[in-house]
Amino acid sequence: MNHIVSVGREIAAPAAAIFEFIADPAQQPSWDGNDNLAQAPTGQRVRAVGDVFTMMLTLGIVRENHVVEFEEGRRIAWLPSEEGAEPPGHLWRWELQPLDDGRTLVTHTYDWSRLTDEKRLVRARATTPEKLAASMERLADLAESGDSG
Repeated sequence: MNHIVSVGREIAAPAAAIFEFIADPAQQPSWDGNDNLAQAPTGQRVRAVGDVFTMMLTLGIVRENHVVEFEEGRRIAWLPSEEGAEPPGHLWRWELQPLDDGRTLVTHTYDWSRLTDEKRLVRARATTPEKLAASMERLADLAESGDSG
């Protein structure tokens, strides 16, 4: 079983515009292909490693997301956790590589190779390339239409 799932595609939009949809948690539910994210409070735009943003899941529970990788306009990754708890070890990552002014290669990765919480393994296994591709498709539609939410 592969514990790292990744998809990539070219999106016809500038990297900076695409990055805004990812780095602003309030916009994430609009492109979530897992139908897992309900809403996030505004004003949580990620700016650095160490930032923590909260997200309400469709199940009605709040997740804290601990940013562990960050390069403005290029890369962002976070470890989700229950409120006030240590992250159990699964990671979401987005990497953006500008190809030119209007095209960007975007890679979306879910890495659960360090996941320690047995209760989360079923959901982790269900996070397939198709689920990641669904998020990528929605993100592409938003970015290519120029719709900022």
